[in-house]
Amino acid sequence: MREPIIAIDGPSGAGKSTLSRLLAERLGFTHIDTGAMYRCVALAVDRQQLDLADVAGVTRLCDNLTIDFLRTSAGQTVHLNGEDISSAIRQPHISLLTSRVAAIPEVREAMVAQQREMGQKGGVVLEGRDIGSVVFPDAEVKFYLSASARERGRRRFEELRLAGQSVDLEQTIAEVEERDLADQGREHSPLVQPEDAVLIDSTGLDIEQVLARMLDYVAAKRPQGAGA
Repeated sequence: MREPIIAIDGPSGAGKSTLSRLLAERLGFTHIDTGAMYRCVALAVDRQQLDLADVAGVTRLCDNLTIDFLRTSAGQTVHLNGEDISSAIRQPHISLLTSRVAAIPEVREAMVAQQREMGQKGGVVLEGRDIGSVVFPDAEVKFYLSASARERGRRRFEELRLAGQSVDLEQTIAEVEERDLADQGREHSPLVQPEDAVLIDSTGLDIEQVLARMLDYVAAKRPQGAGA
């Protein structure tokens, strides 16, 4: 039997990227950072100064993007057309633009096709905002990670500050709240908690505590003898 597909959904700043990476490492699975894929599109749109109203132009852009996830001694990196853009896609203005880009049906169609192709054989961890509801509705394991908007904003603030960026805490929290509204209110594939997803509220929990809960649940869902 093949290994399960693990879908992790949740709002911005809930810890999905970190936990999906760690979960994949512990299980020996492939980590597919779907959120980073949309960020790559947003970065490309920003660099080429495309008008999002030009859907045909944005669609052509998607068709010419090569997105790769490469593991190095320092961790996994994201490459766009051969360039390491791991830091560039985390800029605040790219984060806000990502929601607008991801709301374009043609962009989502292009990215979802890539995600399904990457994950169809199982043994993968995918994270985003519609993995368990749209991309892999039949995934064997689904998690929905959340935390209060203030806690998620604080985490993002610390992440950006440690990266050397000049940021304001209250503004960062406001941006997280704005991102939530955009993700939940978009017409196509809005952020929702799948009914069969395991809800984990990470407010007040550290990464290892959340990871332990996820690993215990996955262990009960893996085929007998898998991972031995």
